[in-house]
Amino acid sequence: MKTISVRELRQNPASMLRDVEAGEAYTITSYNRRIARIEPIVSSTQIIPPKRTGRPELSSLPVHELRTAESVDELLDDMKGEW
Repeated sequence: MKTISVRELRQNPASMLRDVEAGEAYTITSYNRRIARIEPIVSSTQIIPPKRTGRPELSSLPVHELRTAESVDELLDDMKGEW
């Protein structure tokens, strides 16, 4: 597995992507700390499409009761019975 810094990746992303397409995996580092890994997609990997498309209907979302109180302590005391 090759290692590439964020700076190097910014300067030449096409080269790294060509290597990945050819089967090489990369570890990306930032200030000598590993932060990500880029590797080729295995041919058996399947992308699952979303169950729904488009914008969600707000009416289908649960409604939450808004609470107010004089202090945070009052709110916490009120919520203790629910847990």
